[in-house]
Amino acid sequence: MADSSVRRAQVLSLDEIAGYHKDAVSSLKSYFDESAANSNERFFGYTPNERAEELKTRIDETSLRSILVILASLEASFHLDYESRCRKRRKDDLSRALRAIYRDKEERVSLDQDIFVAWKTHLVASKGLIGELRSAFKLRHWLAHGRYWPPKFGRNFDFDSIFDLAVAVNEEFFQDKAEPL
Repeated sequence: MADSSVRRAQVLSLDEIAGYHKDAVSSLKSYFDESAANSNERFFGYTPNERAEELKTRIDETSLRSILVILASLEASFHLDYESRCRKRRKDDLSRALRAIYRDKEERVSLDQDIFVAWKTHLVASKGLIGELRSAFKLRHWLAHGRYWPPKFGRNFDFDSIFDLAVAVNEEFFQDKAEPL
């Protein structure tokens, strides 16, 4: 099993992701501002509505990219937790279930079909949160695979809702661990 401490150092925190997202949105707003230095050249011929619509499109795309990073970081947290539970041989039911999965699949474990199912089965209180995660990971899958099909997520997601979900997951599942997001 690979040393997760090396990989853990590369996982961004929620604060780092949110800070980057906020800076990117602020930068876009400054760039699209009529008083910006490049404004006359870049937006020559744009109507105010066209300019506002392009800004909205850019912010929406930035939000999707930030959502992808949050969900990828959550995925990393679950995989690091999986590896930790298997390596440390904890005695709780969830850890035993994850070790059984490891015996069959080792590193080829599926987040949705294996890890989430184990969490949902062995930590009854987490069922609702795991359900929300599974829905959010449909969005991650769609984003990561090029958005080539019409999405069906069962609900609308935005940066704030995904961020709030990640905070809830971090507090519920990883608050006492060294591996949290």
